[in-house]
Amino acid sequence: MATTSTAYVSELLKPVSAALNTEAARKLLKIRHKPKTQVRVARLAAKCNEGLLTDLERQEYEMYVLTGEIVALLQAQSRTLLAQHAD
Repeated sequence: MATTSTAYVSELLKPVSAALNTEAARKLLKIRHKPKTQVRVARLAAKCNEGLLTDLERQEYEMYVLTGEIVALLQAQSRTLLAQHAD
């Protein structure tokens, strides 16, 4: 079940998802964090789990979480589009 924020972001992205073509979908599926960013997110996640984030770190971590959610939703739509065009 989608969280309220996920449902909101999904609804907000509907026009973007509707405009996807197969080329854009393939490009979206290739989006990944750089290794350095992955390390930073992992460190922030660990500090968050321990309740040790500063206010600035919390803002940074929340930005990573939100952008990750957006990319994940667009990638899900991309997989759906590509599956429909696989026939």
